Amino acid sequence: MTENLIRQQEMEQDQTPSEKSGHPPAQAILHEVRTAENSAAYLLPKLQSMKESNPHLTLLDVGAGSGTISVSFAKLIPDGHVTGVDLNPNILPRARAVAEMAGVKNIEFQQGNVYKLPFADETFDVTLCHQVLIHIGTPWDALREMLRVTKRGGIVAAREGDYETECVWPELPELCKFHKLMAGLMSAGGGTPTAGRQLLSWALKVGVERSQITLSYSTWLYHTPSGRKICCKFYYSTLLLVAAIMDLIAVFSLAQGLCDQLRGGSMREKALKFGLGTENDFEEMAKAWEEWAKRDDASLAMLHGEILVQK
Repeated sequence: MTENLIRQQEMEQDQTPSEKSGHPPAQAILHEVRTAENSAAYLLPKLQSMKESNPHLTLLDVGAGSGTISVSFAKLIPDGHVTGVDLNPNILPRARAVAEMAGVKNIEFQQGNVYKLPFADETFDVTLCHQVLIHIGTPWDALREMLRVTKRGGIVAAREGDYETECVWPELPELCKFHKLMAGLMSAGGGTPTAGRQLLSWALKVGVERSQITLSYSTWLYHTPSGRKICCKFYYSTLLLVAAIMDLIAVFSLAQGLCDQLRGGSMREKALKFGLGTENDFEEMAKAWEEWAKRDDASLAMLHGEILVQK
């Protein structure tokens, strides 16, 4: 069975009625804190300079999910056009609903596979992905495909996490176990937990010249009371520079989301499937996240690698 079929089956198992109705599942709420400003800040100066010379830019967001990053980019290029693609067709109604609620018209969403994007060569001025390459087995092939659909003189952008740079305080033993669990799940599913630090290497692997690549790093941080609570509704979200209100929302979701996943979500099911823990282990981890969320000295951060490739 090919990797893509495996990923498709896992995706189908994770689908919920809320996705199909256009409403976000619990784990998607945290993802919807993401915007161009807090998750692709490294790209914005270049985008602005490109817009000044060509206001009618075309942008492709690969792995768009709920579409909040795509929608914020559409707002930034009002005379341009944004296309968002995702492997999961059942998340697309939610993405379209997000665009409609934001009053954004210059955008469309469709199903697409990063390994075989449904577009002709040199279609887009900017092609980007956020937290996509970390989950797939041959990320350099995905970069090659993103380069294919990007125009000459255009930009390919990617931002990916690096689990080995995660730091959490207090270092509760169960949270250290959770870190190993997440890295184990990522590896078992064919992903790369250290994707952030390998972006430059992957771009070079597909034949891009070093002079064409700009490398940077940035940080996601959880430390405010409400942000810590989000930690117990999924995993990582807010960039260090995000506005205060968004930071509060993100930290609340992190703790609550992780607890939900450990006690009954797809994370727990996959961990049991791969033999990475027991029911008792997951409950202890969930309780540790709840304790972490209540502490005034709690914080969590992780580095993310970023590349801009000038085609």
